[in-house]
Amino acid sequence: MTSQNIYILAIESSCDDTAAAVMHNGKILSNIVANQKIHEEYGGVVPELASRAHQQHIVPVVDQALKKASINKEQLSAIAFTRGPGLMGSLLVGTSFAKSLAYGLNIPLIDVNHMKAHILAHFIEEDTFEKPPFPFLAMTISGGHTQIVRVDSHFDMEVIGETIDDAVGEAFDKSGKLLGLGYPAGPEIDRRAKLGNPKAFTFTKPRVDGLNFSFSGLKTAILYFVQKQVKANPNFIEERLDDICASIQYTIIGILIDKLKLASKQTGIKHIAIGGGVSANTGIREALKNGEQKFGWTTYIPKFEYTTDNAAMIAIVGHLKYLEGDYADQSIMASARLKL
Repeated sequence: MTSQNIYILAIESSCDDTAAAVMHNGKILSNIVANQKIHEEYGGVVPELASRAHQQHIVPVVDQALKKASINKEQLSAIAFTRGPGLMGSLLVGTSFAKSLAYGLNIPLIDVNHMKAHILAHFIEEDTFEKPPFPFLAMTISGGHTQIVRVDSHFDMEVIGETIDDAVGEAFDKSGKLLGLGYPAGPEIDRRAKLGNPKAFTFTKPRVDGLNFSFSGLKTAILYFVQKQVKANPNFIEERLDDICASIQYTIIGILIDKLKLASKQTGIKHIAIGGGVSANTGIREALKNGEQKFGWTTYIPKFEYTTDNAAMIAIVGHLKYLEGDYADQSIMASARLKL
């Protein structure tokens, strides 16, 4: 197989979305995602239900990805899959399927770190998107992770800051739950924040030394604030919901930008990229773009469909590792707490 004809089938099953993508020489031919709506009833992802849904979705999702890409499985160069981190039951479904398919087709198997994939999604070949030059700082923000990563090459990365408790996605979702919003609450808070006053209410930013983050204190502060206001006015949430959402989002964005400013100052790096599901938040995207004027940054924001969990980002890592001949063998196991 020449370097001019590399087809990667990628599989992502780390949490509650089953995804498959086909990449040809760094360009995405298909990117299919099957969402699991059942978790909305429970206000969060139920691991056992997630793994069962993956079992139901994975074959039709892979089949659809191949059909949309207009190729058959015999043309594939390799199978890439998410090894971790994530929910163990969900990871096992994708890992087992990928191993079996690669074995049956007698082609290479490539394991991918989910968090590295969020960062390397910036290197998917897209005509209108510029790739960040090395070195750059990547902020990965999702329901389970909040990290600042120094990226010196495709496979040379160092976490220089991370959350010591809740991730930023949890901060949005738990705050939303206090306000009676559905799951996930992040998109609804983002939508309502555009309608409210971000400075209507002030929440204290947690004080954490260095480049690490903390969001549990903010969640507690919001809880006490809401309880106090509702006691004085039972209709407070209903009457001021847009302002509350705007103030919460403004505070969270401030925490993220403050740490990015410090990371940029300490490293001297002005190229800033974001990734992860929470990077779809319009307020965060706007604040990052504003940093170009305020702090002299050059910012890199991936396409919306490459921010939430998807297989296209797994495919680009698979493509890059394929070029390096960096393959896994059939003994490889899923790892729920895989480090970057």
